[in-house]
Amino acid sequence: MAGQVRAVVIAGNGTNCEREVAFACRQAGADVVDIVHIAEFLTGRALLADYHFLNLAGGFLDGDDLGSAKAGANRFRHAPVEGGPSMAEQLQTFVAEGKLVMGVCNGFQLMVKLGLLPAFDGELMQQRTTLTFNDSGRFEDRWCYLAVDPDSPCVYTRGLDCIYLPVRHGEGKFVPADDTVLGRVEDEHLACLRYADADYRSTMEYPDNPNGSVNAIAGLCDPTGRLFGLMPHPEAYIHRTHHPRWTREELPEEGMGLLLYRNAIDFIRKNVL
Repeated sequence: MAGQVRAVVIAGNGTNCEREVAFACRQAGADVVDIVHIAEFLTGRALLADYHFLNLAGGFLDGDDLGSAKAGANRFRHAPVEGGPSMAEQLQTFVAEGKLVMGVCNGFQLMVKLGLLPAFDGELMQQRTTLTFNDSGRFEDRWCYLAVDPDSPCVYTRGLDCIYLPVRHGEGKFVPADDTVLGRVEDEHLACLRYADADYRSTMEYPDNPNGSVNAIAGLCDPTGRLFGLMPHPEAYIHRTHHPRWTREELPEEGMGLLLYRNAIDFIRKNVL
């Protein structure tokens, strides 16, 4: 219906956080939230055009064969869609219409390997960065302090200066293709989130930086601020009881992760509908 914010969370082939992401979207105020298996899109029974907010959830797409989310990215790029435009074409149209895309953990890995981020000059489907094995050589499951770049164009982090979220990944180290790519990311303030110490100062020290990401980059947006990926899980902290110290600290009822989704929904109401 007209005037309704419609969000979709793509599931299948190894995602495992789609229910949590869908719940976060509902709590943030989306009017319609659908969890749709990727097969529904590939058979033409679902279309991205029906939605305003695309969510790529965490998990282990295709068992992380070929590297985290690489097989999934190839599916988006090359798998034909019955009776309609390919997923790559649908994504390009979706973005061109000013809509929002958010990828969390495995979804962030999918976005960078699809070339949805950093998407310099609006050029989609060109991979310029990757997310690879943690420097620790192990799966990291811990809570992280994250500093927010106040000058970033990121729609999702507006009004925030710091955030505290959990990570759980084995391939979360952000690496740019070269110094030119990193320079543009920095110059254009696309590194909207960085791993930080308890005083929210950006750090390369383990375990505050759990994976060794270059320049401590934990989250990335495109120049429009509408495409956003991050390794930490905002959907895992949308209520105070999700916080690891909720019985020992006075906390707001709403968790910090919910703020990212609320910013997205508010942006859609004001700028997309």
